[in-house]
Amino acid sequence: MAVVLLFLGDAAKFYRLGFVQFIDAKLYDYRLRLTLPNAGDERIVILDIDEKSLKEDGRWPWGRDKMAMLMDKLFDQYGVAVVGFDVVFAEKDNSSGLRVLQDLGRNQFKDVAQFQSVLQQIKPLLEYDNLFANKISQRNVALGYYFSNSERGSDKSRSGILPEPVFSAGTFKGRPISFMRWDSYGANLPELQGSAANAGHFNPVVDFDGVVRRVPMIVEYDGAYYESLSLAVVRTVLGMPKLSPGYAANKDKNYGGLEWLDLESAQGNLRIPVDAEVSALVPYRGERGSFRYISVSDALHGRLSLPELQNKIVLVGTSAPGLMDMRSTPVGEVYPGVEIHANMISGILNQDIRQNPPYVLGANVLLLLLIGVVLAILLPMLSPIQGTLLSAGVLTLTVVINGSLWQYGNIALPLAGGMIMVATLFALNMTYGYFVEARTKRQITGLFGQYVPSELVDEMSKNPEQVSMEGESREMTILFSDVRGFTTISEKLEPKELSLLMNEFLTPLSRVIYGHRGTIDKYMGDCIMAFWGAPLHDGRHAYHAVLSGLEMQRTLSSLQPHFSEKGWPPIHIGVGINTGRVSVGNMGSEVRVAYTVMGDVVNLASRLEGITKEYGAGVLVGEGTKEEAHEFVYRELDLVRVKGKDKPVAIFEPLGLSGEVDQEVLEEAKLFQQALRLYRKQEWDRAELQLYNLLKIAPKSKLYEVYAERVSYFRNNPPGENWDGVFVFKTK
Repeated sequence: MAVVLLFLGDAAKFYRLGFVQFIDAKLYDYRLRLTLPNAGDERIVILDIDEKSLKEDGRWPWGRDKMAMLMDKLFDQYGVAVVGFDVVFAEKDNSSGLRVLQDLGRNQFKDVAQFQSVLQQIKPLLEYDNLFANKISQRNVALGYYFSNSERGSDKSRSGILPEPVFSAGTFKGRPISFMRWDSYGANLPELQGSAANAGHFNPVVDFDGVVRRVPMIVEYDGAYYESLSLAVVRTVLGMPKLSPGYAANKDKNYGGLEWLDLESAQGNLRIPVDAEVSALVPYRGERGSFRYISVSDALHGRLSLPELQNKIVLVGTSAPGLMDMRSTPVGEVYPGVEIHANMISGILNQDIRQNPPYVLGANVLLLLLIGVVLAILLPMLSPIQGTLLSAGVLTLTVVINGSLWQYGNIALPLAGGMIMVATLFALNMTYGYFVEARTKRQITGLFGQYVPSELVDEMSKNPEQVSMEGESREMTILFSDVRGFTTISEKLEPKELSLLMNEFLTPLSRVIYGHRGTIDKYMGDCIMAFWGAPLHDGRHAYHAVLSGLEMQRTLSSLQPHFSEKGWPPIHIGVGINTGRVSVGNMGSEVRVAYTVMGDVVNLASRLEGITKEYGAGVLVGEGTKEEAHEFVYRELDLVRVKGKDKPVAIFEPLGLSGEVDQEVLEEAKLFQQALRLYRKQEWDRAELQLYNLLKIAPKSKLYEVYAERVSYFRNNPPGENWDGVFVFKTK
């Protein structure tokens, strides 16, 4: 219920949740793009002050004489219905040179009668502002202007003169209407405004993310109320019909917000739905360019055919990048402001503006309350599957209702709050269920954690279908470790002390195996048998096994001081690792069953562990492991035939991870490889010399001593030309 109340507060606008607001805006944009008609309106044409016009007729702003000529072209030659300007004529036009001539007349030529006479004759032709004003007089022209808010502490900026307000001060007194308010403006020259049929502001509503989705139809300035340019153009083309407010309650009662605006014209009544801020959603018809653009220069120079402009609603604006009239919209990040007005005009005339009236807020709150209460009560009572189905059903129903209102009711109801609330309630209940399940999982871990790493227990709990106890053939890696000379050690210790010693070294070694995703098969006295790749598949089983073997040696080395303190003999282990295909699963009898592995690969891993002491190596791996765990540096030690195997196998000692082995160790390994090649070629003298040099580097190396003894033996007892270099072990 706390979650429900959180989203209800946002829906009621007591506060705003930024992420809900952001997602809701994006969902609105998506719905809008999804339902675009992708067709303009043939009644509306945009006269574009484009780069072509600037190139042909000079940079903007143009002289008002040129604008006067444009008016004659549009109304007299092409017979347009109305012209709306998405530009402001706020400053006087002195480009005619009249001021210079008047200065000359007052000074250098004040006594020259002929100059004064000519000046008076041409003066009306050079007063470009008056010329332009005369051309728009008695014609359907709607001028544009803008409102702004001054910065705190600065003077209010005002230029030009505003038109007459559509509603006088006090019209909406006492009503809960959140008009957008401004304290400054930039309007047109008095002579131009006085001659125009109408005028409207071209301020859009820029949302929190910088996107224009709405246009304020009516705004408040100094207590009076002014219409937008799109509304002014529509009223002008319809003969200036009366504009009437539509209230949520009886208009004779002093309560109720504004829900729509009515235009009562001879051609019929038009209704414009507005929201709580008296703004209308822009009914975008498509991406940029959905309306026809015509270069102003083509109209100015008479290069158009009559049908292209006759009886059209003409909007004069700019798409030239340098003139800074580009907006970010749901249908394009760079969108000309003049085309926003074109969409708005088309929507008013077509009566297809989506409604977002004040009562939508209440409807959204009630819908969220209903959904929230139902889910808050039912979800804790249902199983995970039932809860998932209920949440998915409610979410689908929410989207369907919203989409139906959008498509068929023309109502833009918020969507994000409901969707996120349903998802949050579902996640909350699933999280609670997870913690309950985690308690059971902890019990399972307590039972099985001593055999399998807890990480694998977690994975097995999450994906039980991936775990099978039945016998199967898999590619796996097997590890055997055994204490060297354990029989001698055990004879010197009391049984309790021996048991304590075994715990002291088996526990940390087992943790190493667990830490690298290994499964301990069994303890056989001082021996550990472990494997990788089951019960869960492990794509890097060989890598994890070799890493474990090396770390086991380091761990045991760090324990030697501790053993010495207790008076125990030093403990050394050999580790054998082999990789290949084995049988794994529950194996045993009716009396006892164990999850274990079997096969030649397992036997060879055991044999490799047994011969580590013959070479003085801590870890030995088979050829299969070397091929799979290629991340390590290896030193080939020998080619051997172990007891029970006819086929010789190459054995390797891992020296460490690539990039982490000291250069001296790498050089020594390289020298031994040379000695091994000489040994296999039966070049005994050169091999002996190389081994002698290696013994000087590592005098206590059993590996070099073993090969030195072999070389000495084979020099006196040559193995023959067909010798394959294989050494045969007769014992395990």
